[in-house]
Parts: sequence; C-alpha cells; structure tokens
Amino acid sequence: MEYRDYYKILGVSRTASEDDIRKAYRKLARKYHPDVNPNDKDAANRFKEINEAHMVLSDAEKRRKYDQLGSSYEQWQQGGGDARGFDWSQWFGGAQAQGARPGGQRVYTSDYGPEGLGGFGVSDFFEALFGSMGGAGGRTHTQRTWTQAPRRGQDLEHGIEISLEEAYHGATRILSIDGKRLEASIPPGVRTGSRVRLRGQGGPGSAGAPAGDLYLRIAVRDDARFERRGNDLHAEVPVDLYTCLLGGSVSVNGLGGEMRLTIPPLTQNGRTFRLRGRGMPELRNPKQRGDLYAKIKVVLPQSLSDRQRELVEQLAAEPVAEGGSE
Repeated sequence: MEYRDYYKILGVSRTASEDDIRKAYRKLARKYHPDVNPNDKDAANRFKEINEAHMVLSDAEKRRKYDQLGSSYEQWQQGGGDARGFDWSQWFGGAQAQGARPGGQRVYTSDYGPEGLGGFGVSDFFEALFGSMGGAGGRTHTQRTWTQAPRRGQDLEHGIEISLEEAYHGATRILSIDGKRLEASIPPGVRTGSRVRLRGQGGPGSAGAPAGDLYLRIAVRDDARFERRGNDLHAEVPVDLYTCLLGGSVSVNGLGGEMRLTIPPLTQNGRTFRLRGRGMPELRNPKQRGDLYAKIKVVLPQSLSDRQRELVEQLAAEPVAEGGSE
C-alpha cells in the first residue's frame, strides 16, 4: 500500500497551522473543482486527493494519528525499507487492508460519496487507517459503491449581436448550441450588456437533476442615425434654411415609424425638440418608452440664382428688428 503524504498534497509543512491548512485547501479546491474543470479526470483525481488530505489534517485526532504513522514510516524508510515491506499491521488493526494495492498505485473506493469529502470517495490508505469514511480505527477496508448526488447542469453563455432597430422592436435568433437547434426570443428594450435567460437550455444535469440555463449576452450595434442614452434617443434632423426662417414642418424617421415635427419661424441651428414617448422601450415594461430628442441642423442651399442672391443681399442690408431673433 502506498503511504500518502497529505502535507505534500496540500503544499504545506508538517508544522502548518490550522489556518495555513485551511487557506491551502481553499486555494487548491477552487483550482481543481470539477465545475471549473469539467470532464477532466486528472483534475477530478487531484480534487479527491485535496479533499482527503484536508479531511485528515483539519481534524486534530486524525492528524495526530497520521503524524504518528508518518514518523514511524519515515524512520523505517531512512533505514532502506521498501513501501511494500512496511509493517502496516500495527497501524491498521492487526491486518493489512483488504483490497490495498501494492507498488504505489492510488485507488479510490468510489467516484462520489458522503458530504464529508465534498461528495467524493477516499483512498484505500485513508480507509485502512481511519476506517470507513473516517470512523473508528481498526476497521478493514470494504469496497463501497456510492451513487452520484444530483447535480444541476452548468449555466452557459452565448454572445448575440443585434441592431438598434431589433433592440427597439425585439428580435428572434436561431441558435445551434452543442448540436442543439434553439429559437431564442430577444425582448424589446435590451441594451449592450443585457442577458436574456433561456431556462433549461444549458448543460445537462446529472442523476436526474435539472439542466442549467443558457444566457444570451447582448451587444447592440451602433446606429448612424441615433445615439442612445439610456432609453432616450438623440438624432440630428436636417432642415432647410427657408423652413427655419419662415416655419413649417419636417419629417422625422424614428425607430417606431415616421412622424412630423413642427418648426417654428426663426428656428436656430442646434435647437433641440423633445418628442415624448418616441425613444426606446423599457426592458421590463415595453409600453413605457423614453423620448426622442431632435436637434435641428440647418441646411444651406448649395447654389443661388441671381434673383435669390439679390433677395438675400436686400435682406442682409435691412436692419433686424429688436427681438426678431432667438
């Protein structure tokens, strides 16, 4: 049977304090946990070793007995002994553990077991020294079969890119995840960073446990026509010079459709009009919408006829009445 160096497994000295052992265990358990290393048998075996070592070294009585064995084993090894010839009987209740493997092979009694080892089994060395799952000493090893505890499936994440218009109206995407075809509905009002949950479409559960969820991570593309600020939209609206001077109305193409904007006479370049309820829908209440802010951009004529130039010159020569401009 192979002697197991629990201190080496946790990477601590034999004089390590309880706090040092706890910190080393937590660090290694996070690194080798099966949820972090799915389908990795080497990591799973390492996780079992770490749990077993912690179970012994974190218990004062088990650690005392283990240290006594370790001291005797080291002294014997220094005398040139071989692990297969060591007299284990004085430690294992007068009989070598049944089913123990000579020559240094590490054997676990099961893949899954009681909560005391985080749901994982123990080695022959542990059961031979401490009895079944750490009970009273002197009990010989008995091969046991533990059923796997139900484990919910892993949550998955998948990136989705949509247009601003799709974010306004909502969208549908056909996805292929691990060979499975899914139709996903994206609700109105999502923004970059929003996550849409598809229940039960994640990784499969084990032992009858439910599957995990699939989260769609949304990225909304920039739109050349609108700038989104929260649920408000901001846009520039081109208006010809004459409409700005004399007043009139212009068409504004919002995400919800075309609308008319009234332009008062003498509207200045850069003036902003607020169109209530014409912005983006609230994600959790689509009937509630932000506003659309339309900023006027005066468009000058590209050319003037002689008559138009003459009229503009006359206009420029006349004094502007006080209060006649904004």
